[in-house]
Formats: sequence, C-alpha cells, structure tokens
Amino acid sequence: MNAPEHRKTPGHTNTPEHLNSLERTNTPAPNADFLTRLSKDRVIAVVRAPEIPDAAALCAALRTGGIRWIEFTRTTPGLAAHLRKAVADGRDGVGAGTVMTAAQAEELIDAGAQYLVTPGVRPDVARTAAAAGVPVVMGALTPTEVGQVLDLGVAAVKIFPARAFGPRHFRDLAGPFPGVPLVASGGVDAGNAAGFLAAGARAVCAGSEVVPPAVVAAGDWPELTRRAREFMVSLAG
Repeated sequence: MNAPEHRKTPGHTNTPEHLNSLERTNTPAPNADFLTRLSKDRVIAVVRAPEIPDAAALCAALRTGGIRWIEFTRTTPGLAAHLRKAVADGRDGVGAGTVMTAAQAEELIDAGAQYLVTPGVRPDVARTAAAAGVPVVMGALTPTEVGQVLDLGVAAVKIFPARAFGPRHFRDLAGPFPGVPLVASGGVDAGNAAGFLAAGARAVCAGSEVVPPAVVAAGDWPELTRRAREFMVSLAG
C-alpha cells in the first residue's frame, strides 16, 4: 500500500493546526496501528551483536522481561536468517534497523521484518516500505530533518542521537511539530528514559544497557530477562 505524501499546495502552510493533523493525514492504517501499539508498550530493544545463538529465544527472553518490541540491526551478521527465526512463532514486534537502501529494505521485508528503522533520512527506504505496507521509524535530529521525514509519510520520527540534546529537545520540537510521534534513540538508559517519555517521546530505544552484545553472544537469556525487567521498572519512576 502506498503511503500518501504530505505535499504543500498553494495557500497551504505549516500552521499549528495543520501540523497537529500530520499524524492523522500522514499515517495510513498500518502506521496508525503500529503507533497505537508502540505508544502503549513504549520500549524498543535494539539488538546489535556480532553473534546471536537463537533469535527466537532472545525475543522470548526480552518479552518475558516486559519488552515486546525488538529491533535487529543490519550490522548483525546473518540478519535475514535471524529475522525469519524471530517471526516464525507468528508474534509481532520484530523489526530491522540501520536500514539504508531500498535493496536492503526489500531484503529485510522479505525476511519478515514487521517495521524498519533508519539512522537518518532515507527516502528510498520510506518509498519501498510504503509500497509493502510496512511502517518505518526514520531517523532525524534537527527541525529541518524532522520536516523532511514528515514529508515521507513514515510512522514515526526517531530522534537520533537523543543524548545530543536530551529530553528538552523533545519539548522544543513539540512547538513547531505538535502531535508528531517521536522516538528517542541513542544514549537512552534507565537513568534518562522516563525523562524522554515525560518530554513527549512516544517510545524509547533501549540499547546495550538492556541487550549487551556479550550477553547475547553467550545466550544468557535469563540475564536479558533481568535487564529488560529492570529497564521497564525504571520507567515507572
């Protein structure tokens, strides 16, 4: 399904009223459903490891700890095979990150990725995913980049690296971009995650603090569950 583009027309300006409706006009059904579920769960675990012994077991461990959304990054060797194994049980929440090109997007969607994440503005990825009806969380940092991402009709904007300006940046972005779904990624940990959510982020990405590469490579699933549970507890306060 092709995502509708947000185009400027004569007399059409980015007024607060218009921007507040971006989420409604720029999000087709797959994006809207994705946002509803992600906003409820609030956390994406980002897996970036040189070795994954069992992707399905990894997902199960994180879900047991309360994290239902898992992003496997493209820098992980054998990513397509890991995705196929991770989605084999029919459960949702499994996505692919660090997606840079249309070809990569096609490969990972074919492997079962249920959403894609990019580190920056990647129009070709947005178009490829839209054609397949797959949501995209696209990276941006500055207001200019956020505007460019919104024009592509993606599901959400990933502010990366979030630690560059901290939670205040999310409050500042809410001024010119009210209602735009933002996700905090890069430098998010148990000490600041709740602050990003309080500042308006729909969700946060939990990286090596929750999913350390060495723990993943060792297949220490109880430890992953413990870390996921501790991270979720930190969001409460």
